[in-house]
Amino acid sequence: MCVSKRNLTFFLLLLFLHFTSENIYSQFSKFGLVIHGGAGTILKKDMPLEKEAEYTAKLNEALSAGYKILENGGTSLDAVNAAINILEDSPLFNAGKGAVLTEKGEAELDASIMDGKTLAAGAVAGLKHIKNPINLARLVMEKSKHVMMIGSGAEEFAKQNNYEFVDNKYFITEERWQQYLKIKETQDKKHGTVGCVALDKNGNLAAGTSTGGMMMKKFGRVGDAPIIGAGTYANNSTCAVSATGHGEYFIRLGVAKDISSLIEYKNFSLDQAATEVINIKLTKLGGTGGVIAIDKNGNISMPFNTDGMYRGYHLSDGKPVVQIFKN
Repeated sequence: MCVSKRNLTFFLLLLFLHFTSENIYSQFSKFGLVIHGGAGTILKKDMPLEKEAEYTAKLNEALSAGYKILENGGTSLDAVNAAINILEDSPLFNAGKGAVLTEKGEAELDASIMDGKTLAAGAVAGLKHIKNPINLARLVMEKSKHVMMIGSGAEEFAKQNNYEFVDNKYFITEERWQQYLKIKETQDKKHGTVGCVALDKNGNLAAGTSTGGMMMKKFGRVGDAPIIGAGTYANNSTCAVSATGHGEYFIRLGVAKDISSLIEYKNFSLDQAATEVINIKLTKLGGTGGVIAIDKNGNISMPFNTDGMYRGYHLSDGKPVVQIFKN
């Protein structure tokens, strides 16, 4: 079969344009991540400059770890996991080391993670010996047929997978112990649930949340952080969301999924949806807190109805930004 030079040239030109456009898209498609370290009564006048610098540095460290993964072509799941690990390991936040204590003076940890590409999710609650709960949540998602495991059952699953265990004392810092002993009024200012949402170069979204829960919580209490659709949600067709605040209200409203649904069913923008849920629905019900969110186009939103929220973002078309106070 004879192919004319003209047709061959045209075919080669189309082939060149096809691969060139693919390379341009993969090279310049928007990606990035958003993180939070909790919302609450966080006032500049009450925070020493040294402490503010500590929070800023740790948030920047978490942003940098996640962003490098995305920049190098890594997945949104890996970026979320890495950023949250850094925040879990820091005693500044209420997740992992530095978690608040239960009525019995123990640390009980919850976490969840969700893959926006497949809608796969993993969650754990009531952990007492797992150093990084977000890692076990991911293990539940990837290595089990379940979405949520709790308490001793979750830790048995961790043992079967040769997971690292720590003594419960590892999580208890001196500051948290003194709060527990004295039941200080200022304890309500210590909000530090952590979370991350990310969009990678392949257009895949992911979300994760990790927490120590509520100070002086009763036996068996679980908040919104490990509840898919309440504290964590990700769907490639809409957005990824991680929440922080008074968990009971977030559960009742299904906050994270509600934001996604407003985008899907009412064609809201990400910021419209997140603002509607936090500043109107949550506030009207009497709940406090906030969310971080990123959509499939790389738009972000970080609404909260408290005095402050530890938060930051780094998008491919800009520089890293970290904020703490309301203004």
